[in-house]
Amino acid sequence: MVRKLIALSLKNRLIVLLVSACLLAWGIYSVQQNPIDAIPDLSENQIIVFTEWMGRSPQVIEDQVTYPLVSNLQGIPKIKNIRASSMFGMSFVYIIFEDEVDPYWARTRVLERLNYAQRLLPQNVVPTLGPDGTGVGHVFWYHFETKGMDLGEQRALQDWYVKFALQTVPGVAEVASFGGFEKQYQLVLDPLKMQYYKVSMMEVMQAVKTSNNDVGGRKFEMSDRAYIVRGLGYVKNIKDIENIAIKNYNSVPVKVSDIGSVQMGGDLRLGIFDANGEGEVVGGIVVMRYGENADKVIEAVKAKMKEVEKGLPEGVTFKTSYDRSELIEKAIDSVKGTLIEEMIAVSVVILLFLFHWRSALIILIQLPISVAVGFILLEAFGISSNIMSLTGIALAIGVVVDDGIVMVENAYRGLSERQEEKGTIQ
Repeated sequence: MVRKLIALSLKNRLIVLLVSACLLAWGIYSVQQNPIDAIPDLSENQIIVFTEWMGRSPQVIEDQVTYPLVSNLQGIPKIKNIRASSMFGMSFVYIIFEDEVDPYWARTRVLERLNYAQRLLPQNVVPTLGPDGTGVGHVFWYHFETKGMDLGEQRALQDWYVKFALQTVPGVAEVASFGGFEKQYQLVLDPLKMQYYKVSMMEVMQAVKTSNNDVGGRKFEMSDRAYIVRGLGYVKNIKDIENIAIKNYNSVPVKVSDIGSVQMGGDLRLGIFDANGEGEVVGGIVVMRYGENADKVIEAVKAKMKEVEKGLPEGVTFKTSYDRSELIEKAIDSVKGTLIEEMIAVSVVILLFLFHWRSALIILIQLPISVAVGFILLEAFGISSNIMSLTGIALAIGVVVDDGIVMVENAYRGLSERQEEKGTIQ
């Protein structure tokens, strides 16, 4: 069989060269299409359901949120396992599907069950799905370098400007903010004044909630024109909250300022982010979607950050905290360097020992085609190019070189012996 294959190849050299050229072109196309990442994604095929109910203890969260969700999500098809954890004010449910299940099909099935489970949860408690990424999807971290801007202003800049811009980048599932303070209006109430005016905490909460609202009226016509009546009530500053009327006491309105004070503060924090021991910073974590090319996503994020940076306040710049593309580029450069070094080494060896340039050319053609076929198979089986696969290709190059040298030297020796037998040595 091998003899016939060799004979067929020798008789149809042009066809062999065309097939080799097609394989090389196909391999180059596969390299461009195959997702490139630094590390292989060995994480489980899971969907995260996150529910927040602030102020409740872990036991209450477990009984009223986590347990109803887990018991209703168990009937979804193709589920391997369900894990859950309850903590102060938050619930996490991890639904692990079988490996061959499409992630977006799984998310759709989970959403269908959540619509049914919603009626079993306390009022105003809404479960949400986590981002459509994996455990190794955190491909890029950044933070701000500022001059004199406080942490609250930095967090507002991140949440209301930078985050929304970066989420429009193709392949980005989520941009998670970290650090700083989330601004909020804080009411500091005096219990003695509340008792004097006979005002309860629920009355204060209801008054503030209903007063922060715009209402629409009807329109009326006057002088051939139509006018629309609106009630503008959105809170814009601390003074607006202080002037909110809660109730009447002896026919006199009781305002928020009569029973306490209003201040601007930060939300409760469970941790801080420090940069190299130099102080707190504010930034974001870019999470990549399933199956995306990490190198292209990071490149697109960097290009978007250059556009966003033009709109930042004076003295505010981006600083990279973690960039996986550096590791990806080093892995690719390692394979390229190994391939070039092996091609040069084998060419020198063939020329020194055989003094036959056509034999060296055979190895130079064989090496890139072998690597190209490797990437074709990676793309065909849906395996990403990462450190593990690229290292395997780099090691395989050495084996291909050894086999090539042995085969070329054996063929050259066989041809020389045949020529000697016929007396046609040149």
